[in-house]
Amino acid sequence: MSLRIRLARGGTKKRPVYRIVVADSRTPRDGRFIEKLGFFNPLLPKDNEERIRYNEERIKYWLGVGAKPSDRVARFLSEKDIVKWEAGNNPQKAKPKAKAQERLKAAEEAAAAAAEEAAGGGDDAPAEDAGGEENAES
Repeated sequence: MSLRIRLARGGTKKRPVYRIVVADSRTPRDGRFIEKLGFFNPLLPKDNEERIRYNEERIKYWLGVGAKPSDRVARFLSEKDIVKWEAGNNPQKAKPKAKAQERLKAAEEAAAAAAEEAAGGGDDAPAEDAGGEENAES
């Protein structure tokens, strides 16, 4: 049985309050849990002491038993150096999808053509000078 220390949502519509619980990883988010370890109220300001509260002893116990914290709970615990949390990095997810890449490629080609035309505008100038000489000879 793999255990997770995670958040279980409570509260009313648009007024969430979360319990920090230890539960089997296969149970639903708001379903059965083993023990309530604390709570988190995201509506309170970040500097408020009542925003997050948890029983540090019990969390250390469950971590010792093998429970893994969810990403959000690991952030909370890293503030008191209970768990080391590192930000995830998925550069593949940030890449534009196929259609957006096609649009970017078309825009780059258009920009290159515009730059070439602007540079080519200097080549047209000597041709105009040649036309000016013909008018001078007439």
